[in-house]
Amino acid sequence: MAPPVFRFAPSPNGRLHLGHAYSALLNARMARETGGRLLLRIEDIDGERCTPENIDAAIADLAWLGLPFEKPVLQQSRRMAAYREAIATLMEMDLLYVCTCTRKELAAFSDASPQAPRDPEGQALYPGTCRRVAHMFSAGSALRLRMAEAAARAGSLSWTEKGEPVTARPECWGDVIIARKGIGTSYHLSVVVDDAFQGVTDIVRGEDLREQTSIHRLLQVLLGLPEPRYHHHDLIRHDSGRKLAKSRGDESLADLRAAGVSADQIRMLLGFA
Repeated sequence: MAPPVFRFAPSPNGRLHLGHAYSALLNARMARETGGRLLLRIEDIDGERCTPENIDAAIADLAWLGLPFEKPVLQQSRRMAAYREAIATLMEMDLLYVCTCTRKELAAFSDASPQAPRDPEGQALYPGTCRRVAHMFSAGSALRLRMAEAAARAGSLSWTEKGEPVTARPECWGDVIIARKGIGTSYHLSVVVDDAFQGVTDIVRGEDLREQTSIHRLLQVLLGLPEPRYHHHDLIRHDSGRKLAKSRGDESLADLRAAGVSADQIRMLLGFA
């Protein structure tokens, strides 16, 4: 029987913080306790924010923590051909359509429609403006999933969360974006394609991604990909209760290291002593 495979997959659009450290250390502990493998994946499809400097810094921070990731490290920016292939499969099923709506237009709709249905993150569901128009796909457009048709095709969906079944509800997200403008893929598509490619069996990540698992299970079924087990953990939060974010000025691991905090102290602080 093959050993379980875990992965830590940060998006290096800034320096890693304590929340990243907790998730990485939890993946490492669960891999060690189950005799599993531990992979590192750099989710850098956003080339503007995920700079080479941020990528190198993330790898250095994880090495400082002493995490035993296997090599080579997979970078999503080098996997675009695989994502295009998955998109072609969905296109052949007639499950995608081109969307040219701008963020400004979508924000205006949301502001003008306070009673519109909302997704689990509180955003107004896409109203389907482009679903009824035949646009040509270009770098200035996105691809959206025909959610109603996709969900009907996939049928009843669920996932295993910490050993217990959970019903998936992808319809609550509406027509999600599968390929973003100027990027050619999305987090949702890339993560399921790469988890299958790397043979990941156990996905351990923050609870802020729990609801998005419904989308991932839908894509896994549509693309004929294996179903991993899931474990969504509590988040490390700021004193105010919000989740940590470098964009909010929260201390990074590099800041803590520069202040003289050791890797052992970080482990102890997060409960991994």
